[in-house]
Amino acid sequence: MSWTVADAVDYKGFPADRSKTGGWVPAALILGIEIVERLSTMGIAVNLVTYMISIMHLPSSTAANTVTDFMGTSFLLCLLGGFLADSFLGRYKTIGIFASIQTLGTATLAISTKLPQLRPPPCHANNDSCKQANGFQMGILYLSLYLIALGTGGLKSSVSGFGSDQFDEKDEKEKSQMAYFFNRFFFFISFGTLAAVTVLVYLQDEVSRSLAYGICSVAMVIAILVFLSGTKRYRYKKSLGSPIVHILQVITAAIKKRKMQLPYNVGSLYEDTPEASRIEHTNQFRFLEKAAIVAEGDFETNLPGSTPNPWKLCSLTRVEEVKMMVRLLPVWATTIIFWTIYAQMITFSVEQASTMERNIGSFQIPAGSLTVFFVAAILITLAVYDRLIMPLWKKWNGKPGFTDLQRIAIGLGFSIFGMAAASLCEKKRLSVAKSVSGNQATLPISVFLLIPQFFLVGSGEAFIYTGQLDFFITKSPKGMKTMSTGLFLTTLSFGFFFSSFLVSIVKKVTGTKDGQGWLADNINKGRLDLFYALLTILSLVNFVAFVVCTVWFKPKKSKQPAMQMGAINGSTAEEKC
Repeated sequence: MSWTVADAVDYKGFPADRSKTGGWVPAALILGIEIVERLSTMGIAVNLVTYMISIMHLPSSTAANTVTDFMGTSFLLCLLGGFLADSFLGRYKTIGIFASIQTLGTATLAISTKLPQLRPPPCHANNDSCKQANGFQMGILYLSLYLIALGTGGLKSSVSGFGSDQFDEKDEKEKSQMAYFFNRFFFFISFGTLAAVTVLVYLQDEVSRSLAYGICSVAMVIAILVFLSGTKRYRYKKSLGSPIVHILQVITAAIKKRKMQLPYNVGSLYEDTPEASRIEHTNQFRFLEKAAIVAEGDFETNLPGSTPNPWKLCSLTRVEEVKMMVRLLPVWATTIIFWTIYAQMITFSVEQASTMERNIGSFQIPAGSLTVFFVAAILITLAVYDRLIMPLWKKWNGKPGFTDLQRIAIGLGFSIFGMAAASLCEKKRLSVAKSVSGNQATLPISVFLLIPQFFLVGSGEAFIYTGQLDFFITKSPKGMKTMSTGLFLTTLSFGFFFSSFLVSIVKKVTGTKDGQGWLADNINKGRLDLFYALLTILSLVNFVAFVVCTVWFKPKKSKQPAMQMGAINGSTAEEKC
């Protein structure tokens, strides 16, 4: 019936009423919890490196790696959140549970920064004899950080998917609303980042870190209550089982039948999926199609209806779903480097800012707040794209904006120019550092020199984040969307981890026993400009690889007729494989 949504239910489990569920209002309630998550995570991350260096007395590279490992783990745990949402909990419960875990983490962090017993004694910034934090103090800090990481990872993979669930892809009006949802989703959560790098960072530096983190905890509690208030308005999609299990079933069945020959006619392969839900056959990764070859012993004869064993025989549609996920991997791999560059904006770039003049009159800008230019670039880029570029593009060629892969390419391009600008700016800063006498804490050079690198990489993030989000959700099978979102977020994770790995390698190759090298303990005595130049070269090579992957991505459609093969005892096997 037209007043219901075909593949969604309401909170009671009945078919979702289109007039009473879904749409922009429920999507906005879901969006609120992501705004606060971004406020907490970014408010901690952008200023954590200064806390590690000035309060916990860690070396520069160690502090940077602590931040990138924390962020990397946050996004890696999105896979866990996606698995639990798809297999057991559903997106609604996953968001509620893991938002509560993040609240616990920020509360623990507020306590750890408040108690003097949980940090080393203070000392002068240029004193080489500063005592580093001991194992117990770092252990409590890590406990709070990784509770936050667990909460972030759990809820982040479900929020965008649950938000898009509120729009029906089969309804033209709601489908067009979904196209705008991804851009506006990122636009509004960027306000959470904006509040984090301005208000929250200022409170941390000028008032109290524990107060700032306490505000994060209270804000998340409020966001959870707002989220729960929309329970009756949400549309819920039925879980189709664990996508990881489905993928393993196809791979296992294909390996078992690896010596068998594929039939010439695709219609000879097993298919039990309703015709309306079938996926068009493609000619890539045909080895996997061996999982759909019907062989002796594939059916469970001891059960009524003779159902297939899902570890021996899978439908052709299930095989095509796995192919869809495999096709995402090259694009996934070539977007990792962008997030390695992003990691520099919240680590070394913040440390650069801490050595430069940051005064506007009598007011001193906190070093972590320089990322406000990064967020401003995101907001300006998204606003211009949403209000100017998209309408003009639609008027010119009839399409509502750039494709997802085009946006990713634009984002990668911006990041290359961003790192090149960062290298040049750092070269200028180092020349000033060498010209001053003594161990001067603040160099006579304006911090606004760093604006180009923040602005270029920020504009790049506006394109690549929305492009990736759109790509991984719309190009994945219906039952694997949460897992696919988790896969997208792991590009951020591996980007941060690759940053840690690269910093460690560069430190080892160029470093000396007295703490010198490209990434020296004292940033004024290092060659961070060369490290940025290395990232520029790596990004350029990666961009070429991405272009090759996008050309390869479009699968060739099968020219063979896809005959129906559901009569082979397939009527009862619909949910088995």
